[in-house]
Amino acid sequence: MTADQSLQNENQPASKRKLGLLDVFSIAAGSMISSGLFVLPGIAYAKAGPAVVLAYALAAFFMIPVMLSTAELATAMPKAGGSYFFIERSMGPLLGTIAGFANWLSIALKGTFALVGIGTLGSLLFPESGDLALKLTALIACIFFVIVNVISAKKTGRLQSILVFGLLTFIAAYILKGVPAVNENNYIPFLPAGWQSVFAVAGMVAVAYGGLTKVVSVSGEVKNPTRNLPLGMFIAFIVVNILYVVVIFLTVGLVDGNALSGSLTPISLGAEVSMGRLGVIIVNIGAFLAFATTANAGIMSASRSPLAMSRDGLLPKFFSLTSKRFGTPLPSICITAAVMMSLIVFLSVEDLVKTASTMMLLLFGLVNFSVIIMRESRVQNYRPSFKAPLYPWLQTAAILIYGFLIFEMGALPLLITAGFMLAAILWYLGYVHLRIERQSAFLYLVKRILSQHIERTRLDEELVEILLERDGVTFDRFDHLVKDCPVLDIEESLSARELFKRVAEALSNRIGLTGEALYKLFLARERESSTVIEPGLAIPHVIVPGQQIFDLVLVRCKAGVVFDELHEPIKTAFVLVGSSDERNYHLRALMNIAHIVQQADFKERWLAAPGAQQLRDILLLSERTREKHGHVKKKH
Repeated sequence: MTADQSLQNENQPASKRKLGLLDVFSIAAGSMISSGLFVLPGIAYAKAGPAVVLAYALAAFFMIPVMLSTAELATAMPKAGGSYFFIERSMGPLLGTIAGFANWLSIALKGTFALVGIGTLGSLLFPESGDLALKLTALIACIFFVIVNVISAKKTGRLQSILVFGLLTFIAAYILKGVPAVNENNYIPFLPAGWQSVFAVAGMVAVAYGGLTKVVSVSGEVKNPTRNLPLGMFIAFIVVNILYVVVIFLTVGLVDGNALSGSLTPISLGAEVSMGRLGVIIVNIGAFLAFATTANAGIMSASRSPLAMSRDGLLPKFFSLTSKRFGTPLPSICITAAVMMSLIVFLSVEDLVKTASTMMLLLFGLVNFSVIIMRESRVQNYRPSFKAPLYPWLQTAAILIYGFLIFEMGALPLLITAGFMLAAILWYLGYVHLRIERQSAFLYLVKRILSQHIERTRLDEELVEILLERDGVTFDRFDHLVKDCPVLDIEESLSARELFKRVAEALSNRIGLTGEALYKLFLARERESSTVIEPGLAIPHVIVPGQQIFDLVLVRCKAGVVFDELHEPIKTAFVLVGSSDERNYHLRALMNIAHIVQQADFKERWLAAPGAQQLRDILLLSERTREKHGHVKKKH
């Protein structure tokens, strides 16, 4: 695909962005508040005692690196597929295939567990029916959320917001009623099994925060993703982490240790102590909302992975079809739901949750490694609006920690995950490898190490498309000039006369004037007054005969163009040629150039760009005012 082809749809956004900050917060928070709060605390207490509170806080700490790395990648590449998309573009189709299936299945498995949680609540109404009521209730809930997801992503986001804020209300009631009823003796001894148990439990409950990063699977549908994605994730992380620690701290203080240890309904036990039977009902309603938010967000997020993989050619095109009426990925949603319903009917939830946790940790490690690859490759158009701090130490430490936690999950999840990875590799060799030839940032890194000359790749082009769509940029006349103009990328030093000759040769056929005549116009203009604007920058410009003529030449000379002995050699030049009737636009072009060259890192990026097309990209992605149908559109 050529550069021009890659930008043909520049004025047509690839997806409808309907989800705002509240939706991002709700999806991220709703994906976290589920079994990690309403089921796991009792199991974790059996292993760590009252120090389970520290284990949850430590698990949240382990999430910080992947949250920061995900925020960086998501602001640079806000596309459907989330973690899969980042990993595939940074490390290639093989790891992208593994990551795509892992991302899809881990979210689907987490959502399945939430649906089973709803089924458990349903079985309380019909205790004599056993598993039948549980599975039927879970299946009905799954069908309901599929319908909501099919109708509209925005309606899904709104429902998620309602569910999450309802859930937070019930949790707030639990906290307010629980504080006066706390028994301080329940915290003694605080560390009955020592610090080792705290770290072990922290690894086990880390999956409670796993839903935080899954909101990026719908990042292609988020409005103003440079702000709303990281901010929504950070707010959700802070709010949910505080709720986890406070609720579990209260629960330990409310419930006798013998009753709490191993319980699958720990919060209900705490509510019964502080609020009586009414409290149990309130908590069960809250649990229902928690499971509902996770199931809803699970279907929404999981279905975007096969959609993105299909668009990339890693799955058949059928998965990328969208509903003409609703604009949602109908086949992907339905197939994801079918997988989840099969899991409800046939498989053991406990083993599936452990396997999902292992795959999540695997994804977390790959996401952190993706940040390292993207930064070290120095792909010019990787331009996140948020950058993870403490690079690369934070990412390196995270990879080691997640690797350690994976091996703490046990033999069965490791075997299942290994089998899954083998299946993904076979799918890559049998289907993907025959269809996909896409260069990743890793290959870009290897080429940069082995050779100084790097050809423009499809990854460069794709990142340009993503950034233009991310920032809502609509090309104006100056952008089209940049796309079509000649670019002179000169290595050796030369004089201003030699530069003007080359520029004249490049423009003569485009404007209908002989190279010799145009060359003389440049010399005459330079004799009148120097066109050197500032050290290292010149903007030569001349008026040519004719009407409706305006053209541009971009010049980079790494060794420098010598204009005269009074100025340092020029490394950057914007050459403007126009007829007298284009004087007004000449001023507009000068203003655009001024905005571009005044950006803080312009000179560094201009001199570091690998080639001519990358020089164009710097201008096309510049932050400046843009005209639209005679009006000025401010780039956000």
